[in-house]
Amino acid sequence: MNQIHHFLDGQSVTGHSERFAPVYNPATGEQAAQVALASADDTRTAIASAHAAFPAWSKTTPLKRARIMFKFKALVEAHADELATLISQEHGKVFSDAKGELTRGLEVVEFACGIPHLQKGQHSLDVGTGIDSFSLMQPLGVCAGISPFNFPAMVPMWMFPIALACGNTFVMKPSEKDPSTPLRLAELLTEAGLPDGVFNVVNGDKEAVDVLLSDERVQAVSFVGSTPIAEYIYATASSHGKRVQALGGAKNHMVIMPDADLDQAVDALMGAAYGSAGERCMAISVAVPVGEETARRLREKLVAKLDGLRVGPGLNDGPDNDMGPLVTREHLEKVRGYIDIGVEEGAELVVDGRQTQVPGADGGFFIGGTLFDHVKPGMRIHSEEIFGPVLSIARAASFDDAVAMINDHEFGNGTAIFTRDGDAARQFCEQIQVGMVGVNVPIPVPMAFYSFGGWKRSLFGPLHVHGQDGVRFYTRMKTVTQRWPSGIRSETNQFTMPTH
Repeated sequence: MNQIHHFLDGQSVTGHSERFAPVYNPATGEQAAQVALASADDTRTAIASAHAAFPAWSKTTPLKRARIMFKFKALVEAHADELATLISQEHGKVFSDAKGELTRGLEVVEFACGIPHLQKGQHSLDVGTGIDSFSLMQPLGVCAGISPFNFPAMVPMWMFPIALACGNTFVMKPSEKDPSTPLRLAELLTEAGLPDGVFNVVNGDKEAVDVLLSDERVQAVSFVGSTPIAEYIYATASSHGKRVQALGGAKNHMVIMPDADLDQAVDALMGAAYGSAGERCMAISVAVPVGEETARRLREKLVAKLDGLRVGPGLNDGPDNDMGPLVTREHLEKVRGYIDIGVEEGAELVVDGRQTQVPGADGGFFIGGTLFDHVKPGMRIHSEEIFGPVLSIARAASFDDAVAMINDHEFGNGTAIFTRDGDAARQFCEQIQVGMVGVNVPIPVPMAFYSFGGWKRSLFGPLHVHGQDGVRFYTRMKTVTQRWPSGIRSETNQFTMPTH
């Protein structure tokens, strides 16, 4: 059985816990490897490695740090097919989705390459007589990242490129469900010239996480995952004096106005709801058609599209599939359970994906695209994050009703409106209480030079990831006010400019 270990101080390390977790191939349901779960001592060793590397790395010039990021970017691009294959093998998403994930992660690396500019402070002459003020943006020290299973490359790359470029060292704790990609990224960072100990990977569970949250050498923690865990991460790390950004769950709505281009909206919904098998925090899981006629036509077109949705392995020799399996059997049963709940609550199950069969992959964790109609606020399938290919139609009588439905929800991660009416779109952008908004764009994920993050119970902590918030999160501001007395220079400071 292939064993997956940790990456500490520039090399693969077995660890001492003697605890392992299975890693599956979701397309077959078979165990493909086992991953070592770090003990508390293993995790402290990783922190110690990062702590020891910090003084030299923090004194490395921003330009040299940026050059390593440039080399790392080139190496990821050169190994993109290899990395996408790893993602598909362990997560299950189709190869094209895996390549897309790498592309979005690389955009943050590109942003981090600009760190000599991004880390510049401010300077003011003569704030008083003979007095100048300036600010410094200095690194924090050891930072930690805790990432989820759904984006094993992109979400870590939301975190460590900016942290490293700012002069911090890093301990990454990826999901134990698909750990191979972050380890390969660690190897590529070393190949790019990153000094040993600056970036470390520990695979583990709550035992490792709790050490990262409490060890006094860790200065900041970044997390992406479910809301209950995000709340725990934020409360625990904050109580130990750490800076925290913890991104939680979502329930993203897409409003379809009567004047919308319905074919465009349906095509957008198919990708936004069923892409990556719905296992993403920016998935659209609730369609909100305004008016009964809009709802009728939307439902009719979605059913026709779902009939042609190709479900199968992420890596296959035939035509590309639209949707791969879910990540584990446990998660498959959870999603199936939510479909059962929706039926029990009285929603109309229009398309049932529970019985989907994939020829030759009977053991795979597959489920088909599922569609509910007449979903109401208060139903669990509307209030809770399913994290699977389940789309609900929640009808609204008016624009105001649609806005109220979204604003009343506990999550505020992403939302979208499809309309030809500029005034309606403008009102929506102003009134909606959600952190990321799309207008005729189904998944409004901002580019890396903007910041990513939601509102309400979708984010704990004041700063979002990447963009300017990312630089602020991974640096500590220091302001210097200085005065040099005027007068005659001492003889030792007299000098003559060379003539050649």
